[in-house]
Amino acid sequence: MSVFEVKPKSQCKYDILSLGEVMVRLDPGDDRIHTTRTFRAWEGGGEYNVARGLRRCFGKTAAVVTAITDNPVGRLLEDLMLQGGVDLQYVKWVPYDGIGRNTRVGLNFTEKGYGVRAAVGCSDRANSAASQIKTGDIDWEKIFGEDGVRWFHTGGIYAGLSQTTPDVVIEAMQVAKKHGTIISYDLNFRNSLWKDIGGQQKAREVNREIAKYVDVMIGNEEDFTASLGFEVEGLDDHCSKLDTTNFKKMIAAACKAYPNFKAVATTLRNAVTATKNGWCAILCVDGQFYEAIHRPLLEIFDRVGGGDSFASGLIYGLMEDKGPEAAVNYGAAHGAIAMTTPGDTTTASLAEVEKVMKGAGARVDR
Repeated sequence: MSVFEVKPKSQCKYDILSLGEVMVRLDPGDDRIHTTRTFRAWEGGGEYNVARGLRRCFGKTAAVVTAITDNPVGRLLEDLMLQGGVDLQYVKWVPYDGIGRNTRVGLNFTEKGYGVRAAVGCSDRANSAASQIKTGDIDWEKIFGEDGVRWFHTGGIYAGLSQTTPDVVIEAMQVAKKHGTIISYDLNFRNSLWKDIGGQQKAREVNREIAKYVDVMIGNEEDFTASLGFEVEGLDDHCSKLDTTNFKKMIAAACKAYPNFKAVATTLRNAVTATKNGWCAILCVDGQFYEAIHRPLLEIFDRVGGGDSFASGLIYGLMEDKGPEAAVNYGAAHGAIAMTTPGDTTTASLAEVEKVMKGAGARVDR
C-alpha cells in the first residue's frame, strides 16, 4: 500500500520543485575563514540542495523557484546551478542597481571543523533578491496547475529570511495542495536568521502556521524544539546509546498536534567531535516508527548539507513507494555519504547510496 498518493509522472513536468534562496558558498578548504587568502566557490541553499540531490543522485526532474540578482556574481551562481542539473525556468532575475544597495546575491562562508574545533558558518545575505520575493510575484497556478509538480519542498531557512517570505511559502503551499502536490518542509532552524527579528518566539509563530499545510515534516531534534516547541529529553545521549525513545515521544506529540502530517522524519546527531558524529534517523508514518541503520561513529569530512541530503533520499524513497523503512534508510545513507565530501551538495550516485544501505564496507572499489 502506498504511503502517499503521489501524482503520476505523466501528469507533471517536474518530480520535485524547491522554493528557497540559493547562495554562493565560499569555502576556505583546510584553512579558516578569517585567515585564508583563497576560497573555492560552490552553490548551495537548504531548499535548493534537496532538489539538486534528487536530480543528481536519484535521477528525478527538478526545478527551483528563487530570485537572483542579474550581475556577474548572479551569473556565476547560474553557472554553478546549471552544472547541478536543476531547471532554472522559474528563476526570477532582478535588475542590479550597481552596488547592491537594493538587491544582491547572498554569500555563505563555510569553514569545516576538525576535532574539538566545530564547523563555522557565516552568512552575508541580507537584502538578497530571493529574500524580497512577495506574494503575487510567482505564478503558482501555472507551476502547479498547468505544468504540474509531483512534490514541493521548502523550509524554515527561506521562511526566516524576511518579513515577506513566510507568506510566499504559505501562498505556494495553498496552491500546491489545491492541485494535489505532496508538500515537505524542513524546519532547519538557524538562530542567526531569527535572533534580530523576534528570535525563537517569532520562529515558532511562523513555523506553527506553515505546519498546517505540510504533509511531510522534516528536521533534527533541535529544530522541532526551537521551531515548533516540542521538547526532547536527553539530547546528549541519543546516538551513543542508540536510544530513540524520547524522540519517538516528541514525534508522536507533533503528529497529534498536526493531524495533517502524513509523515514526520528527524535526524539525530551526536557530535563526539567535529569529525566523528553519531548519526541516525527516525521516520513515523501512520503512527508506526521506522529507524535507519544507526551509525554511532560516522567520520565527517564536511557536515554541511548532510540534512538536505537526508531529505532528498527520504523523499526519493517515499516518492518511489519504496516503503517507510527503505525511505528512511535512503535518507540516512545519502546524508552520510554527503558528509564525506566537500560542499553543500551531493556527489553520490544511487548505486553508492544503495551499497551503503546494504552495509557494504569501505574497501577500495575497482
